[in-house]
Amino acid sequence: MHEYIGTSILALNEPILRPDAVPLHGASDGMHSSFRPDAASISPPQWVVTCLLSPTSFLKSWSRSPLTPGTVREDGRSMKDKLPGERNLGFRGSSDKLYEPNNGNFLKELELLAKSDPVMDQHLARITNNSTHSHYLGKHIQNELIQIISNKLMEAIVIKIRQSKHFSLILDCTPDISHQEQMSIIVRTLNLENTPEIQEHFLGFVVVEETTGLNLSTVILEKLKELDIPFQDCRGQAYDNGANMKGKRQGVQARLLQKNPRAVYVPCGAHTLNLVIEDAAKVSRDAVGFFGHLQKLFTFFSAATQRWIVLRKHVHLTVKSWSDTRWESRLQSIHAVRHQATQIRDALVEARENVSDPVAKVEAQALAEEVGSYRFLICSVVWCDILTIVNQVNKLLQSASMQLDVAMDLINKAKTSLALYRESGFAGAQTTAKELCEDLNVESQLKQKRIRSTKRHFAYEAADEPVGDALKNLEISFFNVVVDSALGSLEERCRINLECC
Repeated sequence: MHEYIGTSILALNEPILRPDAVPLHGASDGMHSSFRPDAASISPPQWVVTCLLSPTSFLKSWSRSPLTPGTVREDGRSMKDKLPGERNLGFRGSSDKLYEPNNGNFLKELELLAKSDPVMDQHLARITNNSTHSHYLGKHIQNELIQIISNKLMEAIVIKIRQSKHFSLILDCTPDISHQEQMSIIVRTLNLENTPEIQEHFLGFVVVEETTGLNLSTVILEKLKELDIPFQDCRGQAYDNGANMKGKRQGVQARLLQKNPRAVYVPCGAHTLNLVIEDAAKVSRDAVGFFGHLQKLFTFFSAATQRWIVLRKHVHLTVKSWSDTRWESRLQSIHAVRHQATQIRDALVEARENVSDPVAKVEAQALAEEVGSYRFLICSVVWCDILTIVNQVNKLLQSASMQLDVAMDLINKAKTSLALYRESGFAGAQTTAKELCEDLNVESQLKQKRIRSTKRHFAYEAADEPVGDALKNLEISFFNVVVDSALGSLEERCRINLECC
């Protein structure tokens, strides 16, 4: 993008149709309504258009300049390193005037180019001495140039998609900072020009008012029609596992399949694994309570800078918060506690002594007792093992070169690993938790939580007999339930994936 912008600006030392009329030196930039170009300035010269649309021709002539984008200045910095388009930097600053420290990256680039390019130096000199009112460097021209570049890039992308003939769609929706739902559209093609290569092209964001299957499918079909991309050439759909996307009757994939039966739907494998763990985390009270205490740890230390300083004194890996949809963040949070239980407990004890708030003292004491409990340590070891198994597969599934058969093989291996862990994982977790208890100097004893009995009406099925052993009860109500739920959910979602494929 920076090559297009650089060439077009250097080419604009002659009048074009809509110049920015107010000079940049000593006045703010803007469009001047009283400016009327003469007949000679209505159409730009042909070489201006050529340089604007084809940067290669300009760079050949610019290479004869004393300082080209690839050369290095005396201070060791390359001209190319400062180009905003390459670095994804903002163009404008708080000022629109030349030679001011806060006038933005775009004008600073031109000031730098003027030091080595006589044409640009002459153009900026005419602006600063008010000898010209047509500078073509204002915000309106910048926006127009960016839009021209965007249009040309989109035309090039559409040409590549047509050359590849068949393509796949990748869609996802997320709200932006202004609370508008935006749908990102990505087209995946196979480039056969030289060596066969899979390419993904971003077509942009589209604001959607409703996230129903009907509205989303209508929006994507209208977007493809606007770009003149025939939907009948679509051979694949890839979305997350939301009901509005994967629904068999009202989902986006079902509605698009009615339009084109060859557009096969493939759910996101990484999102599938996230949903598997999310299902498993909700089936046990101990699992829910464990993640609740992890979040309380982060909230307690991050609530005040003094507490965070105390934590940093004891640990090298700080506690983390997490995202509801990315379970990899929860693995990072568990790692911090699983491998630093002693240090975190010491930090809580020190924070309890230092804080003056009585509520914070009580909270620190409760968290210190929880982190040092045998139940918490077993849960941390179990969840760390489960999430490690899933995360290894999850990382591989996010590879850009992942293939469907390889993905299904990886998911099957994850099921096998979880099944093996189901047989001997709890015994190993007990052993590891006992070692952590020795480091914490606490007893490796699990206390049975007293459950209040309630009256039951007559039923044909007898109530389950309560398990007297607290450790056995934890294995049944936590470990077995979590692992079985993960295995069952993974099996069901894999079956759905196979049916969709």
